[in-house]
Amino acid sequence: MKLLEYQGKAVLAQYGIPVPRGTLVTAGASLSGLVFPAVLKAQVLSGGRGKAGGIRIVNSVAEAQAAYDAILGLTIGGYRVKQVYAEARLDIAQEIYLSFTIDRSARAPLLMASATGGIEVESLPESGMFTAHVPPSLGVMPYLFRAMRSKLGLPKEVSVQVEAIAAKAYELFRKEDAELVEINPLAVLKDGRVVAGDAKVTIDDSALYRQPEHEGVDQDWTPLETEAHEKGITFLQLDGDIGVIANGAGLTMATLDVLGLKGGRGGTFLDLGGTDDPEKVRQAFHLLLKAAPRVVLMNIFGGITKCDTVAHGVRQAMEDQPTTVPVVARIKGVNEAEAKRILRDAGMHPADTLEEAAELAVKLRGSP
Repeated sequence: MKLLEYQGKAVLAQYGIPVPRGTLVTAGASLSGLVFPAVLKAQVLSGGRGKAGGIRIVNSVAEAQAAYDAILGLTIGGYRVKQVYAEARLDIAQEIYLSFTIDRSARAPLLMASATGGIEVESLPESGMFTAHVPPSLGVMPYLFRAMRSKLGLPKEVSVQVEAIAAKAYELFRKEDAELVEINPLAVLKDGRVVAGDAKVTIDDSALYRQPEHEGVDQDWTPLETEAHEKGITFLQLDGDIGVIANGAGLTMATLDVLGLKGGRGGTFLDLGGTDDPEKVRQAFHLLLKAAPRVVLMNIFGGITKCDTVAHGVRQAMEDQPTTVPVVARIKGVNEAEAKRILRDAGMHPADTLEEAAELAVKLRGSP
């Protein structure tokens, strides 16, 4: 569960991390109470807000109203802006990057920090980022902070504040069952104070039973994503035009990657998981067709899942809702031969390998 910036900052503040004074602007509300200069920020679960016009500096009520009207309704990263957050503009001397996330390969939290934060942090060379695993049984020990201090080379008065914030961020990370706590920028102000200029907080969905205060947070889903969530189907709408169905998040992501290498772009991410219930498959396929893809690419591996029952579900969906959308199917595993027969008889395009399936899907899509 991803929190919007203002929600993330509220959680940071609960753990004693300094954040700028801000308020959520609502339609029709007076903007006269803002302290100028101020910054109005689109509240969406996406990066790149500044480049998309979703962050604007204002110096008067009139400018604030014009900025609010311009930001509200923008589409940024596929999300439509429904909320705008206003806060005092920070007089920043330096931008630092700080985050805690999970390194699943190491089975440990990962601390990341850089003396160069801001919007271009993704382009930093590996040498510009401090990384260290946090022993889960010990937490952030002093030796980690000593190593971070040496790497970042910050003045002592700044480093003390950064380390205190990092300790509190890790406490938040652990107690809130977070998958990510990212502060970028962690702003060093010209008066010497260090405050969180932005906040990205993601809570582990599997731990929400322990975090009831986060239940019901609006995830800014599209109508189709909301429908899928209500049906227990993992479904994401993307910005491409090829609908992707696979079983298992890893296989689905690999399918999207190969599709991209072949010149295509996924328009949906639909993960069937381990289901081989034909009715669930039928519902999932109907949902995908509502997204109006130009081609559907299925990549099914039948281990626990039986290939033929998945094929039955897809065939049933196509009989219920006849479509002219081409369907490319690469299906391997238990009862694979029967599944291919069912899909071929239903007018689909079978493929033996993922690469072949991706190439065929791009070909059938035609010119983008």
